[in-house]
Amino acid sequence: MATDKLWGGRFTAEASDWVQAFGASIQFDQAMAAEDLEGSLAHVAMLGQTGILTTEETAQITAGLHKLQTKLAQGELDFTIANEDIHLNLEKILTDEIGPVAGKLHTARSRNDQVATDLHLYLKKRLGMIIAELKDFQAVLLKLAQENVETIMPGYTHLQHAQPLSYAHYLMAYFNMLQRDVERFEFNYQHTDISPLGAAALAGTTFPIDREFSAQKLGLTEVYHNSLDAVSDRDFSLEFLSNASILMMHLSRLCEEIILWSSYEFNYLQLSDAYATGSSIMPQKKNPDMAELVRGKTGRVYGNLMGLLTVMKSLPLAYNKDMQEDKEGVFDTFKTILPAIKVLKEMLATATINKEKMAQATQRDFSNATELADYLANKGMPFRQAHEIVGELVLSGLQTDTMLQEIPLEKYQEISPLIEADVYQALESKVAVERRNSLGGTGFAQIKAEIIRAQELLK
Repeated sequence: MATDKLWGGRFTAEASDWVQAFGASIQFDQAMAAEDLEGSLAHVAMLGQTGILTTEETAQITAGLHKLQTKLAQGELDFTIANEDIHLNLEKILTDEIGPVAGKLHTARSRNDQVATDLHLYLKKRLGMIIAELKDFQAVLLKLAQENVETIMPGYTHLQHAQPLSYAHYLMAYFNMLQRDVERFEFNYQHTDISPLGAAALAGTTFPIDREFSAQKLGLTEVYHNSLDAVSDRDFSLEFLSNASILMMHLSRLCEEIILWSSYEFNYLQLSDAYATGSSIMPQKKNPDMAELVRGKTGRVYGNLMGLLTVMKSLPLAYNKDMQEDKEGVFDTFKTILPAIKVLKEMLATATINKEKMAQATQRDFSNATELADYLANKGMPFRQAHEIVGELVLSGLQTDTMLQEIPLEKYQEISPLIEADVYQALESKVAVERRNSLGGTGFAQIKAEIIRAQELLK
């Protein structure tokens, strides 16, 4: 006695309920229900166009699939673990809707190429959403940069004061990071825009199918040219997870700085109350929880990448059941990164910048030491000698709490007759920033040029 499974002709025993539940993927792959129906509509259109199905059969199946689309949109489709996955669930529902002719829909295809097609379609739609959200974030960074070209802040290396910067220059660094993220997702789009449909289980089919026709119906610009590769390729998913991991690393770095800079010790930024939380015990607290959550969720996205890399690392061609594990990490990553981008965008857009505090942080420090060394080098002193002299002045200043701009001119001229009264202007933080107009530098003219370039990129 055969089982009642759609694939059960050669089986005589049913798995227990818990084994069926262990093997089923409907709990998560129902997220691709819309894509599965799109794939089926393209496939049946191709079967009709090539004469594999009659006009009447094609019309009957097409009408049934459109009914299922309507029911899905209205939340009226019920899926069961007994039917394992989204493909068999929808086939069973279609059969209940239009009768045995539904079984002809599976002609010249397999669940192997079906699931790969669904995942391509799912990811292709969502890449566009991610790219659009990233560009919105870039627009926010660009607007803030335009407003803060002459806002002076300390620049850091090793989290130590290094040289003064324009806050706009800092913001544009993240703009450029996000630009590379956009470009990576755009490249990912190229590898996602390929149709596996028609590869069947692994070897193609004897039916006279037209894979280019079904790909065109799906809005996919290319087809896989090797059926083994078509059903076993998950590079496009790995690229997505890798790109998402790099993006989250960028966002996490930004979050770390937001967390530091909104602290009492820095006080460079004040977050809107809408993006912070309080303490259940300490009434004074205002915690940057949204930034901390994005920072924490970075590990989750990394885990999804490592998970799929590990699943795929030793799989023989072609499809293996292991590959059922390819989807949850992709779904979870998309659901993680999209709100992360949105919340950071809004958090920065609504934050208050403490310009005075930022500027003050460059006054009682030695971040202008390089300016003095450059000043001496410009007067003809070898830079290494200038570096040593300024290092000694910094040491002395640390011991006496005297900043470089507070050293009297007579003292400077005892050290080197090259130093004149114009040294004090060179030591001013704003002047130091404004003068650094090498390509890519923090000088105001350079930043304004970069803003124009960025505006063109966003167009």
